Amino acid sequence: MSKTLGVAEIKKQFSTVISEVSLKGEHFIIEKKGKPTAALVSIKELEVIEQAGKKEGKKGLLAAIGAWEDFDDLEEVVTHIYEKRGEAQDRSIEGLV
Repeated sequence: MSKTLGVAEIKKQFSTVISEVSLKGEHFIIEKKGKPTAALVSIKELEVIEQAGKKEGKKGLLAAIGAWEDFDDLEEVVTHIYEKRGEAQDRSIEGLV
């Protein structure tokens, strides 16, 4: 379970907090003006978090961009989309081309 401390309190107890994190595996949430702004975890746990992020890979827009990297016919597909949109009665492409 995480402990929550303000910035001033972390400064006062820094050595103790570092010992608790590194030796006991404690987690600390650091608040600034009452809002959580940072977390303090051990190096071992940080490595686990970073590895988990690498396994998940890119998401969202970065994944979409990467998905098209090796797609040779992209220009053809885009042209086809614009043609079909132009044919549709309810989908104006005016100003898009």
